[in-house]
This record gives sequence, structure tokens and C-alpha cells, in this order.
Amino acid sequence: MGRAETLEGKMSTQDPSDLWSRSDGDAELLQDLGWYHGNLTRHAAEALLLSNGRDGSYLLRDSNERTGLYSLSVRAKDSVKHFHVEYTGYSFKFGFNEFSSLKDFVKHFANQPLIGSETGTLIVLKHPYPRKVEEPSIYESVRVHTAMQTGRTENDLVPTAPSLGTKEGYLTKQGGLVKTWKTRWFTLHRNELKYFKDQMSPEPIRILDLTECSAVQFDYSQEKVNCFCLVFPFRTFYLCAKTGVEADEWIKILRWKLSQIRKQLDQGDGTIRSRSFVFK
Repeated sequence: MGRAETLEGKMSTQDPSDLWSRSDGDAELLQDLGWYHGNLTRHAAEALLLSNGRDGSYLLRDSNERTGLYSLSVRAKDSVKHFHVEYTGYSFKFGFNEFSSLKDFVKHFANQPLIGSETGTLIVLKHPYPRKVEEPSIYESVRVHTAMQTGRTENDLVPTAPSLGTKEGYLTKQGGLVKTWKTRWFTLHRNELKYFKDQMSPEPIRILDLTECSAVQFDYSQEKVNCFCLVFPFRTFYLCAKTGVEADEWIKILRWKLSQIRKQLDQGDGTIRSRSFVFK
């Protein structure tokens, strides 16, 4: 792996995953950054941060959109948010800041920056999630080993898993019986869309099971803008976001969730169970 002689003229020809230039003209490998996870997928990043991370944990990974684009994946309570970090050829842009060296970029994170998304969620980047984690060499011993004679073959072994895409934020929801609008805190995790009285409420008002949802679409029937609806057999839920961009983001990820659910159903996955809970 080559080392750059100068910042000018060299960085634009280097693969950004190979090096970030330092201001002193030497090169520093991006792979040496302990919380850079290379080609880790979005799915795997969310699984790692949700299972082993904590609020404020983050990691940097390659974006699958194009070369020179990275994703900063950050855990925000029970969801994971993803932000772009862009390589311009001479520097790296993150949010409103631009860094000419890896050293400056890391120093910025050492000061625990505060970032905010379009949903209004504020996140302090506290805990870089390491690429290398100690793992115990402990294994269970097999005491019983037999096979159920089901008649299934290797063709029936289709690997499936719940989709991990997450999102959270405030939305305005129309009531079911009384058609008034109230602002609620929504969280999307796995196949469940929950809404709470506010962000600090410990228990959800309701949990909507997306396996029962038949459609998600923009809605223009209400006297509000940036509205969309979720169609269930028992009711259609009308929701409004603050901006059109935010409404579009909710629609995209909810539609993606439904497409993943349908794929699993088409594959005959028996692990999906339909349910809807009402707490109050």
C-alpha cells in the first residue's frame, strides 16, 4: 500500500479507503483507525450497535452508494442513524465541517461532537465502536444429536432474518375515533412501529405490527401537508411529518420494510407472526 509524498496531486489519485493525508505530507492509513469497519454492511452495523453498543456508540464504514462516500452509523437510544462522510479528493466532509487530515477528523470526534438529524434528534458521539473485539473461546459440548425426519432438503434452507432498518422521530397523528391531531414520538424497529406520548415516555401507546400493513403511501385527503398513511385491515393511520423530505424518508423505509416482509412470506418463513398490541 503506497504512501503519499504530498497532499497536493497525490490524494486525488489515491483510493480514499487506502489513506487519508496528514497536513505534514505523510500518509496515514484509514485502516489504522480502530473504529473504521471497512465494507461492513448497513444491516451488520445496525446489528452490532443495537446488540453490543450503547447510546452514542458509532462506527465508520464504506457506503455502498459509490466510491469516496462513507457512512457514519450512530446508535441513538433504540435506533441507528446513518450519516454521510464524503471524500472530495483533498479532504473529508462531515456535516458542516471539512477536514484535510485524518488527525483533524479524529480530534473532532475526541471532543464528542453533538449532531442533529432532520427529525430533531440530538446525538452526542461518545463511544467509538471498535473493529476488533475480544471474543471468548468458549463452546458448548453436543450431548444430543438427532434429526427430525421432515422430508425437507437443502433447497428448503433459505436463510432469512428480520429487517433491521430503524428510524425514530416526532410525527403528528390523527386520532381514530376523535379526528384530532396530536404529536407523538414514533420508533421503527424490526417489524414494529411504536408510538409514544413523547420521547421520554417509557411505554408505547400502541405497537403496530407491520406484517398486518398492506400499503404505505402519500396522502392528500387531509387539510395538512407532508402527510402519509399506513393501511391496516382494521384502520388506516394518517400521519404528518414536519417536512416533505422527512415524510419521504418515512415512506421509503416503511415500504422497504413491507417489501422485506413479503419476501419472507413468499419464501415460506414461518417465523413471522402477525400481532397488534394496544396498551391504552
